[in-house]
Amino acid sequence: MTKVWLALATSFGFLSVALGAFGAHSLKNLLDEYGKSIYEKAVIYQMFHTLALYAVGLLQMFIKNTSLSIAGWCFLIGIFLFSGSLYLLALTGMKWFGAITPIGGISFLLGWAFLGFKIIQAKL
Repeated sequence: MTKVWLALATSFGFLSVALGAFGAHSLKNLLDEYGKSIYEKAVIYQMFHTLALYAVGLLQMFIKNTSLSIAGWCFLIGIFLFSGSLYLLALTGMKWFGAITPIGGISFLLGWAFLGFKIIQAKL
């Protein structure tokens, strides 16, 4: 799974930059201040958790006797639910997308908790 996490991180890193540039240039006159702040938050959290996916892939190379995949899946699900719902909220103005965002946030928290637990548990 190491290559999978690194490939996903690379893909989501590319998308973070592309979506950030799209938001800054193509959406600047279309979104109000609230929409811009929501969209920006989505990009920032996506990039942070893209780096977390990189960490999962890199750490997996050094921690041989345990799997970090649960953390990786939590970060991936969090990107889709947290950032994805914020992108949709910013672009559509449909407030109910905001109800999905906390589920993604919980997924991020679980990913960090699991990653921390596995690092503490590992024999480095």
